[in-house]
Amino acid sequence: MTDFARELEERLVRYASIDTQSDETSATSPSTARQLDLQRLLVTELQAIGAQDVRLTDYGAVLATIPATVHHTAPVMGWLAHVDTAPAYAASGVKPLVHRAYDGGSITFPDAPELILSPAQSPYLAGKVGDDIITASGTTLLGADDKAGIAIIMTAARHLLANPDIPHGPIRIGFTPDEEIGRGVSDGLAADLGAAFAYTLDGAEKGEIVYETFSADGAVVRVTGVSIHPGQAKGALVNALHLAAMIVQTLPQVTRTPETTEGREGFIHLYAMSGTAAEAELKFILRDFERDGLEAHGALLRQVCETIQATEPRAKIDCTIKPQYRNMRYWLEEDMTPVELVREACRKAGVEPHSQPIRGGTDGSRLTEKGVPTPNIFTGMQQIHGPLEWISVQDMAAATRVCLALAELAGRPRG
Repeated sequence: MTDFARELEERLVRYASIDTQSDETSATSPSTARQLDLQRLLVTELQAIGAQDVRLTDYGAVLATIPATVHHTAPVMGWLAHVDTAPAYAASGVKPLVHRAYDGGSITFPDAPELILSPAQSPYLAGKVGDDIITASGTTLLGADDKAGIAIIMTAARHLLANPDIPHGPIRIGFTPDEEIGRGVSDGLAADLGAAFAYTLDGAEKGEIVYETFSADGAVVRVTGVSIHPGQAKGALVNALHLAAMIVQTLPQVTRTPETTEGREGFIHLYAMSGTAAEAELKFILRDFERDGLEAHGALLRQVCETIQATEPRAKIDCTIKPQYRNMRYWLEEDMTPVELVREACRKAGVEPHSQPIRGGTDGSRLTEKGVPTPNIFTGMQQIHGPLEWISVQDMAAATRVCLALAELAGRPRG
């Protein structure tokens, strides 16, 4: 089968160079206009390779169809990836670098000489000797999360459309905005996609097939104090920042934070804090694999807020918790057919599949909840959301071969 490496490399380098960072403080959809720069390019490219029904939706997603080449009825399958990059790290002026035929040593970054990527800190890298490794230049993330997924889908789509003798059913493509801020699945996406089942290309190590994710809630705590000139503050000032600090200090620091948990342990993560003596805001994400664990995290946060509120009745402390997504396992365990199908596709493509819960979520989490079973397929992305992010082009090629095998398997006659 075709190697696809050079096409994947070219696509990822081109897509990663476009700034598509999302912004959770924005109320628009997509949250940033710059995401549409890549979306419009993808519309043009999809049209150029012969995809049908190509459109950019009013909520910022790109949808397209690879028509079936079989004459019998086959289920509609979806392939999805997200265009946005994480707000957590710089994404403007990304300069992708290709390190050809990796020699097993340390990789350095021209724009940040102090940074070193080595097998000692990234054991998975040790197994990639001879592969072509793509990184950024040191001052930005790379954006392989999830532009690698986009490159894989576009490469597989181009190959299928150029080779109509390959038997497959109808395939729907979806490129979504705002996945990194939990808004990738707009209310209309499931219906607009029109797929019986789907896959996100948003995973990590070669062979990884994910059907179990965190369940997630977001929480915002707002503290309103009593503001007064500090020269006249005795007995009157209620400092919102002090109360906010008390909330943080009262929460468990050893057993329920991301840096102290692993495996199936959930957490409460304070990721943003801002304000003044008059008003302060704390933003949290709550994560757990089980519903009761997630509820317990929310109950603990509320209890802490109520406790601090009781120490200062003149202040107002408000805690608002909203659902984000749920563990896709709750639905997939009732019918594992999409998971078994992609495992078969992996083996057909010469890749040994493996599965483990991921301490995160995908657009597939919400799509599955909305009735479109959507496991997650590997791309090879590693150390995402930071300057050491990297990916193997050969891992991307393996994922492309899995997609093509999946297309043929999903298009087989039933019965």
